[in-house]
Amino acid sequence: MRTGEIPVRTAVVTGASAGVGRAVAHALARRGWQLGLIARDAGALEAVRREAEAAGAPQVRVAAIDVADASAVFDAAGRFGRELGGIELWVNNAMVTVFGPVSALSPEEFRRVTEVTYLGYVHGTMAALRQMRAQDRGTILQVGSALAYRAIPLQSAYCGAKFAIRGFTDALRSELRHDGSRVRLTMVQLPAVNTPQFDWARSHMPRRAQPVPPIFQPDAVAEAVCRAAETAPREVWVGWSGIRAIIGTMLAPGILDRLLARQGYDGQMAPEARPPGQPDNLFAPVAGRHAGQGRFGAVAQPRVSAVNPALLRGVMVAALLVPAVVASRRLLRRGR
Repeated sequence: MRTGEIPVRTAVVTGASAGVGRAVAHALARRGWQLGLIARDAGALEAVRREAEAAGAPQVRVAAIDVADASAVFDAAGRFGRELGGIELWVNNAMVTVFGPVSALSPEEFRRVTEVTYLGYVHGTMAALRQMRAQDRGTILQVGSALAYRAIPLQSAYCGAKFAIRGFTDALRSELRHDGSRVRLTMVQLPAVNTPQFDWARSHMPRRAQPVPPIFQPDAVAEAVCRAAETAPREVWVGWSGIRAIIGTMLAPGILDRLLARQGYDGQMAPEARPPGQPDNLFAPVAGRHAGQGRFGAVAQPRVSAVNPALLRGVMVAALLVPAVVASRRLLRRGR
């Protein structure tokens, strides 16, 4: 490398063929990152590869694999590292889900959601650590959800996986600190996003699935993810709707339980009936349906706020302490 030349960085993105993963790949490409892209559908990955190269990525490699297969993830990570000169950023994002009440779901459906949406993150993290520990640097970013804090009806398998990711990540963070590692770990909790998942996720509901508004565009969310990758705070909460849900469940979980019991079913179902025989991507990808956005573009918001909860907690503590200090001073004055 010539003196003064900026090193080319390499990022791996799982679930890169659609939705948030595809948008993150585009955003990283615009920033000049080399990319390793992982998803199940080879054709969709090839399309994203071409898009990323056109957006500015110097090199792009792809691996059409299932993140539930640990060996395949480890092999892909090794190949990306060799061909692209190491991995500086790993973004875990791949997911599948099933909509419906617990009573309607099968054990096989729960197992599959867990294998992809939770264990896929574990496999990706372990694969990234194999290289990052050796070089003692790198960032692992877990794309999470406000549902990692506030579970909602009809998405028990997905919420359980997101809760598990948060627990796994927190445990690993302590281990890295214990070892004095310089590998960074961050988790980004997302709001409702306009992705194709609501048209190809398996559903046991009578009407078409929809996200709970407000809904945000994947490109806006991807920018928040990229900023988090650069600064690597412990967590980032994205979208005020998600932030309110997280704080609300910390302060008054019972009230939210009752509210979701009344509104959580209709709020996740569109007025129109679910098409009979609609294919789903739970066990295999749905060919020809991959896209960056879903069907909610007319109402999805193009901008989204993001907050470091450490700063938010500081503001909340200050808001509680100031009145206490003022009251204490008044009492002291009266006592004189």
